[in-house]
Amino acid sequence: MKEHLKMTTNIIIQGNCLEQLKEIGANQIDLIYLDPPFFTQRRHSLSTRDNSKTYQFDDKFNSLEEYLSLMENVLIQGKRVLKHTGSVFLHCDKTASHYLRVVLDQVFGREHFQSEIIWSYKRWSNAKKGLLNAHQIIFFYSKTADFKFKTFYTNYSPTTNLDQILQERERNVHGKSVYKKDEHGKIVLGKEKKGVPLSDVWEIPSLNPKAKERTGYPTQKPILLLNQLIKIVTDEGDLVLDPFCGSGTTCVSAKLLKRKFIGIEVSSDAVNLAKRRLAEMIVTESNLLNKGRDEYLTKTESELAILENIQAFPVQRNSGIDGFLKEYVEGKPVPVKIQGENETLEHAIEKLERASKGNNYALKIVVQTRESESSRLFQCHTEVEIVKSLELQTKEFTKKIARRGAGNE
Repeated sequence: MKEHLKMTTNIIIQGNCLEQLKEIGANQIDLIYLDPPFFTQRRHSLSTRDNSKTYQFDDKFNSLEEYLSLMENVLIQGKRVLKHTGSVFLHCDKTASHYLRVVLDQVFGREHFQSEIIWSYKRWSNAKKGLLNAHQIIFFYSKTADFKFKTFYTNYSPTTNLDQILQERERNVHGKSVYKKDEHGKIVLGKEKKGVPLSDVWEIPSLNPKAKERTGYPTQKPILLLNQLIKIVTDEGDLVLDPFCGSGTTCVSAKLLKRKFIGIEVSSDAVNLAKRRLAEMIVTESNLLNKGRDEYLTKTESELAILENIQAFPVQRNSGIDGFLKEYVEGKPVPVKIQGENETLEHAIEKLERASKGNNYALKIVVQTRESESSRLFQCHTEVEIVKSLELQTKEFTKKIARRGAGNE
């Protein structure tokens, strides 16, 4: 990008990011987001859903020193082009995060470290020995102490005692925190609360294979993640730079939020993909974020206790199956249905049978929670096994003892 293009924005540039950064004038950028190679020492490859295109890139280096030298030079140029009020987010994972943190300290200064953001997401894999990798790291540094920042608030936890939070506190003579009271001995209510300030742990779903915005580009990040990053340190009209823009997620997010953007990418395939995404602007909504986690929790405490007692995983939002045993039978999962409060035992069995149709389970279980009222139960053919809940067993046992005692009188 030559001198006359220094302030050209809303563009994707094909080329080496370090060389292109050198062509940008100093103090031009409000935010830099970097999602560089993670030093995995392998080639990343992924195809589109229809297998019409395969995207790939090499994350291989001759040595760790070569990798860190590249990152240091990119960060030095990044600091140069950042405005006095600008910030940088560096995305990485456990592979080299500890080395990159040192490089960031050296380039931006330890005093300008702001946060280590943990991006947490669910994964399902038994691919290797050890703990499942379910998070990545985003280091947040500012250029100076005078950086832009907006505080966003989240809802309180369902277990939070809001009535206590809304009451003002003070320290007593022993230094202990107590509720503040007025001259009449009444508790003083505190200032208006906006919620809980956004923390440094972000639970944002990764892109599932069927997500509309998924392009088939390896290591593609969700737009919702970039939206949150961009919102906290920039205003509308600010300029966002991504030196490793890949499929263009940062640029799509910036455009969506009415920010200007510059993306740099060495791959011509990725550049073409990014430009197409900017034209189409396809964004996947997250039901988890929109509705909240509690919307997906449909099991009662009693049902969860029953499932825990029989060593079963709970299943949410399924009227026919409430859980699956943790252990398989004959190499197949075992679905569990708990008899509902207003449900006959026969109805519970029918629901489980319908939900299990076509899956050829070796064993299906209905947990009976109250005495049977069905007249057709044993006239219907079913392979469902009935297990009485511990509470029902206890009730039947106590009744039996009571009848025995009455007979001895």
